[in-house]
Amino acid sequence: MTGRTPHRDRLFSRSSWPEARHLADVLRTETVGGALLLLGAVVALIWANSPWSEAYVRLGGWVPWPGGERWHLDLSLATWAADGLLAIFFFVVGLELKREFVAGDLRDPRRAALPVVAALGGMAMPALIYVAVLLGTGGEGLRGWAIPTATDIAFALAVLAVVSSHLPQGLRAFLLTLAVVDDLFAITIIAVFYTADFHPLPLLAALAPIGLFAWLVRRGRTWWWALVPLAVATWALVHASGVHATVAGVLLGFTVPVLARARGGTDRTDSGGADAGGLAAHLEHRWRPVSAGFAVPVFALFAAGVTLRGTDLGALLTDPLVIAVVAGLVLGKSIGIFGSTYLLARFTRAELDEDITWSDLFGIALLAGVGFTVSLLIGDLAFGAGSTADERVKAAVLTGSVISAALAAAVLARRNAAYRRVAEKERLDADGDGVPDVYQRPGRN
Repeated sequence: MTGRTPHRDRLFSRSSWPEARHLADVLRTETVGGALLLLGAVVALIWANSPWSEAYVRLGGWVPWPGGERWHLDLSLATWAADGLLAIFFFVVGLELKREFVAGDLRDPRRAALPVVAALGGMAMPALIYVAVLLGTGGEGLRGWAIPTATDIAFALAVLAVVSSHLPQGLRAFLLTLAVVDDLFAITIIAVFYTADFHPLPLLAALAPIGLFAWLVRRGRTWWWALVPLAVATWALVHASGVHATVAGVLLGFTVPVLARARGGTDRTDSGGADAGGLAAHLEHRWRPVSAGFAVPVFALFAAGVTLRGTDLGALLTDPLVIAVVAGLVLGKSIGIFGSTYLLARFTRAELDEDITWSDLFGIALLAGVGFTVSLLIGDLAFGAGSTADERVKAAVLTGSVISAALAAAVLARRNAAYRRVAEKERLDADGDGVPDVYQRPGRN
């Protein structure tokens, strides 16, 4: 008897085998993507602070199609990376979101409650801390309230993969699901609060290619050649409407069916509830390498180039905007996620899974403070690319992300070592008598 009541809900309970298999696949790809993202950021920092920094600025400001004013396509290369390439990233996010809501953990309201509440707490608290720091200063700084609310799934999963070999699978599933829900709210924030010069007609016109995309994607492989042109048309119309063009990627991802079709024409899932070979899984398998291996690292290359040459680092680190972003990422994320989860367990009588401790959860909450891709994007939307505030935001996001990653790595590495010692003890004590078998076998010392 363990003393636990069998009818009470468990937080971070083990996922079904298909869910665990899908999670393992995502962790492997995102680890590589996180490494490439880090490489892009490091190259950007070195290049922006090298004797060739002017070439970096010129490359980012180069306009490939200067005659595209009519369709608002006279964009610089850096803007193409943020608006165009990140649409691929958000298309994959849209596929993952729909998979979670249709065939994953989020389809069950009881299991979805935890990551949704944790994600809300992990976005509300950073925003409140950011506003509290800047409230007395006034000015344009308050426009960036959403900067510290986002979690970078690629970076976070890469850090987790490096420091964890024996951590419970439930923690990894929680981080992935939390990041997916976090992305959904971040997309909503971008669409609602960071849309300038809204033009409804292009947005309404975008419904036509979206609808045709949704119809063709269900027709099978015969019409796949038409999907890319329709996706490009959707992106162009959403961009022309004033809504950030990355929202087009999410909308298209939502149209893709998750469940495989049985021969009778009905949707089917396997016993574990994960998708059974649906088109969303196929497209995610195809496009995730493009997103993680090209789109996001190139965005990082253009977005992370903070020039520190001639900068007063003391003044930078004491700047209220920098303090607000760093405090939001490091303190806001950890307090918001850990606190909201604790309150949910306290008032709903739910319990942690018996294999997981609150120390494990605290490490994951710290890790969620790694905000990069979406945080930099929101900073760019709030203050404008190349502005003085935008440069400070980049420095703050990088600083806060590094601090969060370092603190999370320290906590999770310690917890991983504890789990590894337990696993080693269980391996040596195969007969379960409490005495390591190595001391019982004849001829061993």
